[in-house]
Amino acid sequence: MNNLEKIVGAALEQFRRIDDAAELEQAKAHFLGKTGALTDLLKGLGKLPAQERREAGSRINAAKDKLEGALTERREALVRAQLDARLAEEALDVTLPGRGAGRGRLHPLTRTQDRIEAIFRSIGFDIADGPEIETDWNNFTALNNPENHPARSMQDTFYVENQDASGRPLLLRTHTSPMQVRYARMHSPPIKVIAPGRTYRVDSDATHSPMFHQVEGLWIDEDVSFADLKGVYTDFLRRFFETEELDVRFRPSFFPFTEPSAEIDMAFGAGPNKGQWLEISGAGQVHPAVIRNFGIDPEKYIGFAFGSGIERLAMLRYGIHDLRLFYDGDLRFLQQFR
Repeated sequence: MNNLEKIVGAALEQFRRIDDAAELEQAKAHFLGKTGALTDLLKGLGKLPAQERREAGSRINAAKDKLEGALTERREALVRAQLDARLAEEALDVTLPGRGAGRGRLHPLTRTQDRIEAIFRSIGFDIADGPEIETDWNNFTALNNPENHPARSMQDTFYVENQDASGRPLLLRTHTSPMQVRYARMHSPPIKVIAPGRTYRVDSDATHSPMFHQVEGLWIDEDVSFADLKGVYTDFLRRFFETEELDVRFRPSFFPFTEPSAEIDMAFGAGPNKGQWLEISGAGQVHPAVIRNFGIDPEKYIGFAFGSGIERLAMLRYGIHDLRLFYDGDLRFLQQFR
């Protein structure tokens, strides 16, 4: 029992110097564990006379309570010290202004489509939207592209396994022209409509994407001429690019759904593209067979149609050289468009 005071003093001193929770538990085992110093004293009580045993047992139990109290106090001190260190490391300056909620921005393609719609709406065109999974008839046949016609090879198509109620093939539309068919069959002339939206073709490089956006336009009436097409589209381009320094030309071309047909080119009179002709759209007088498929009399009504790539217009307006940037989701690119 003469060692009890030394054991308690040594234990208290060791507990006080320890700064690690795991090391503190090891020290506890050294003094209070199954083979600890106080446990050895308790095991030796049986060798003492009864009177001395009670006194010695009382002293050992008091010492044990003292050490356990010291352990609890030290554990709490270590937890507080750990918390204080973490708070110091992660300190917040509560006087700083708060971080506002981030504000989203419209995607450049959305901005471009909105701009196109606003321009055509201002001259009396309706806006039409419809399904992106189309029937073969609406996408090809109704537009004077019969089965096995060589013009179909111009559009590599995503077909789907299912068929419509009539057993006709279904596909992801390769242009938004099917909306011209749908709209014209539901409305009577005069018809003035544009159909912007997503389209799909098996193509992918710096200037092509398997999914891209088009805007198709259609004007059907009794006396709509090719001159109207030239006037409407030239005015659209000058308003879209906000410049009168813009030349527009129509080159003869072929499209099965228009006759005559033309490629529309433009050239800027100023800026980095000055003097360079750029293809911007395909257009033409609507083929009589297509007007008939609209459910309209081609002997009475005539009109024009055009189709433009929204990505192409956006790339020229914003000076973008790689179409894939629109779809990469890179905020460094997208945040430029405010």
